[in-house]
Amino acid sequence: MAFNVLWLQSGGCGGCSMSLLCANTPDLPNLLNTSGIQLLWHPAMSLDCNQELLDLLEACLSGRVQLDALCIEGAILRGPNGSGRFHVLSGTGKPMLEWVQRLSAVADHVVAVGSCAAWGGITASGSNPSDACGLQFEDEHKGGLLGANFLSKSGLPVINIAGCPTHPGWVLDTFMMLAAGLFGPENLDALGRPRFYADQLVHHGCPRNEYYEYKASAAKPTDLGCLMENMGCTGTQAHADCNIRLWNGDGSCIRGGFACINCTAPGFQSPGHPFHVTPKLAGIPIGLPTDMPKAWFVALASLSKSATPKRVKINSHSDHVVHPPVSRNTRLR
Repeated sequence: MAFNVLWLQSGGCGGCSMSLLCANTPDLPNLLNTSGIQLLWHPAMSLDCNQELLDLLEACLSGRVQLDALCIEGAILRGPNGSGRFHVLSGTGKPMLEWVQRLSAVADHVVAVGSCAAWGGITASGSNPSDACGLQFEDEHKGGLLGANFLSKSGLPVINIAGCPTHPGWVLDTFMMLAAGLFGPENLDALGRPRFYADQLVHHGCPRNEYYEYKASAAKPTDLGCLMENMGCTGTQAHADCNIRLWNGDGSCIRGGFACINCTAPGFQSPGHPFHVTPKLAGIPIGLPTDMPKAWFVALASLSKSATPKRVKINSHSDHVVHPPVSRNTRLR
């Protein structure tokens, strides 16, 4: 039997759908089909129109169509005044939040695709006039639309494929694991994110790691140096495998010259400072590696800077490699 997936969009930009459409495969529908996954409906990949979608939703609610995974992209808009009427599903007169609640009750699995659906994300930033929230979180606090104690029919909480946007590989791997019956509570971290990507750090595989090791830091956006000390990079704290599982087989934010802003974590959208600035206390970055005591970092940084090779120092403040490594016969066999 096929694993039936229903994908609905709520309050957001549609970026996670755009990311999925850029999956590293020449034929996404065929990849899904050969993996036993049937996409019942998707706003960008389905031809069915309004009435056909509404008939499908009713069929899912009645049990005539098995709903294996309900995927929600975008934050849930609870405003104004808890009515949810900032987002009404076309042709129904009912707010999207009501449809999500009803469908979540009959789905075997409920999946939040992207940080907006997971925690509220960009949609909930600032004063949050639309009262946006995630499915089971509101930033780092459990609750959201479905409540802290919600479990789907499978016994799992909401699966938070967080990211802004999500990597298409995270979505497809989650679908495939669910379809194969290989996804259980042990596969989720404390925030409900799939551990196959959340147990990594963006720092892992970072192309600037040599500069990080010597604390040779960039001073401006075009520099090759480490972006942590001055340019706001949080890759040593961000849970994702972006520099191991490259986007479109080739890129990542850091490879594109941009600092990691920890978009898989709740609250990333409101850091309290400009994204391109590293907040410091007494000259020391506040956001240190997650499992390193501050005293150790200070000692390591001091030692590293004193041992920085000249070529690393020069290259870190350039937009290209000025001095490549010297080739020497080390006599190692």
